[in-house]
Amino acid sequence: MINITNLSKEYNGVKVLGIENIEIKRGESVGLVGNNGAGKTTLFSLLLDLILPSTGQIQINEVNVHENDRWKNFTGAFLDESFLIGYLTPEEYFYFIGDLQGMVKDEVDAFVANYEEFFNGEVLNKKKYIRDLSKGNQKKVGIIGALIGNPDLIILDEPFANLDPSSQFRLKKLIRELIEQREVTIIISSHDLSHTVEISDRIIALEKGNVIKDIQTSAETLEELNALFSV
Repeated sequence: MINITNLSKEYNGVKVLGIENIEIKRGESVGLVGNNGAGKTTLFSLLLDLILPSTGQIQINEVNVHENDRWKNFTGAFLDESFLIGYLTPEEYFYFIGDLQGMVKDEVDAFVANYEEFFNGEVLNKKKYIRDLSKGNQKKVGIIGALIGNPDLIILDEPFANLDPSSQFRLKKLIRELIEQREVTIIISSHDLSHTVEISDRIIALEKGNVIKDIQTSAETLEELNALFSV
């Protein structure tokens, strides 16, 4: 589904990302891990055409993301609060996203209702603007917004950050159900190695913009990653 070739990004002559090749197949759940500054967010920004590469290309379903925007039709993403619209209520935001996907309000309401457990009674029907929600509840809005329209590719940056333990558990359940129900490709970056390994069938580790490990998850993966990052 995704092909990354000879991809690099430089700022003022300093290379912050250099990836020779990554191929992600349809239906894979991929965890992207690494320390601060490893290049995870840069890679996501390139995947979503938020910044331009210095060299190389990214293709999603054979569409070059920097030359054609057809990839947007089957991609959902949430990186940070900049993806939200603070002066809207969560319901208004979901309707806005749904409208972009050609959905009417009743369809959006029915879709969002599937995630009442994840919202835990703290988001919907509160007559609050998104800007007035807690960081954790803002993240919940962004994550569910990324799922509207049932995209084939979902990209989430640090989805577990700012969530309380119960919400983290519910998010893992949500992601597992998505993977089981349909052939969705999910890429998640996280500093939480345990959560990431638990929901991913493949782990890609970055360090200083380079891929230092690309493995299928197994019973030994968490121990292997802990050893890698404890050096």
